[in-house]
Amino acid sequence: MISASDLRKGTTFEHEGNVFVVIDFLHVKPGKGAAFVRTKLRNVILGGMTETTFNPSTKLQEAVIERKEMQYLYNDGELYYFMDQETFEQIPLNYEKVEEAIKFLKENNFAVIKFYKGEAFSVEAPNFVELQVTQTEPGVKGNTATNSLKPSTVETGAMVMVPFFINEGDSIRVDTRTGEYMERV
Repeated sequence: MISASDLRKGTTFEHEGNVFVVIDFLHVKPGKGAAFVRTKLRNVILGGMTETTFNPSTKLQEAVIERKEMQYLYNDGELYYFMDQETFEQIPLNYEKVEEAIKFLKENNFAVIKFYKGEAFSVEAPNFVELQVTQTEPGVKGNTATNSLKPSTVETGAMVMVPFFINEGDSIRVDTRTGEYMERV
């Protein structure tokens, strides 16, 4: 059990049958009345955001989120299969659970799968991935002097804004947290 006064960014806990992670918090001590903790929370399973206030003495059940690195194997059209590197067990996940990460994952890449009570609920791609540009407009001479960007499609199907000097076939490094171009590889 943790008290509401001990909440920090990244803390996970159970509350009213849901699991939340603290996105932001603020300890408030008004001139009159009792102190309270104002929090911005994200539901770990469903993904929704909420703002809640707690009495600092409120006790909350800490939730244990297990993180396991697994290899992305393939997609059969409906499910995405990941393999545990220690037990070689394969787990199928539906699109809702891999939605954010799959646009940056190629087959045989590694990703972090988050589990709560043995149930996978989320997939995280590595922070940086190297992908090949499969489609983009050619850069026009003279446009390279400014730092303007053009849309491109990478081999996983994701859209990434890239500088004008990037051409089809180039390999680029992408930050998966923001979806932004980092550099040409």
